[in-house]
Amino acid sequence: MRTVENIVQKETTDLLTKCWMTHDGMWFFHCLEEFGIETTNKINKAAIKSLSAIELHRIGQILGFEKKVETYEAFEMFFKEAANLMIPDFMNIRFDFPGENKMSWDFPQGDCFAYTGVNRLGVIDKYECGVLFRIKCWLNTLGIQHKFNPEIEKCIMPLTGNCAGTIQLYF
Repeated sequence: MRTVENIVQKETTDLLTKCWMTHDGMWFFHCLEEFGIETTNKINKAAIKSLSAIELHRIGQILGFEKKVETYEAFEMFFKEAANLMIPDFMNIRFDFPGENKMSWDFPQGDCFAYTGVNRLGVIDKYECGVLFRIKCWLNTLGIQHKFNPEIEKCIMPLTGNCAGTIQLYF
C-alpha cells in the first residue's frame, strides 16, 4: 500500500476531479429522475453560472493572477494555466489559440465525457451542454465579449459526430 506522501500531485488532482465529476454526474442523474431534463438543464446551468465567478477568483488567487484580462495574450496565458489546474486529461478536451483573437476547442475522436454520460441516461437529444457553457461563463465573468462558432446550446455530438469549434474573442 502506498502512503499519501508517495502519491504525486497529478494523481491527487485526477482523483479529486474524478470524484467531483462523479458527484456532478450523480447530481444530474437524480435531478433528471426527479424533475425531468428541462428543469435539470436549467438548474445545471444556474449552478455553473454561479460557480464561475467563485472558481475564477480562486484560480486567480492560486496563480497569483490578480489583474484584469484585457488582451488576447493575457487571456491565453491565464486560460492555459487555469485549464491545467481545472481540466484534467481524462476530460479529453483540447483548447488551442490559433491567433487573431480566437480560441478553438475539440474533443478528439468525438470523445466527450459529458456526451458519454448523458447519452447513457437517454436524454442526449435534449441536453444543454454544460461543458462549453462553463467556458462561456468564464468569459462572461472575465468581461470578455465572445462568439462561439458553432453556437452551443444543445449537444452537437449527435448531429455532427464530434464537438469542435472556435470562439472569437473581442478585447
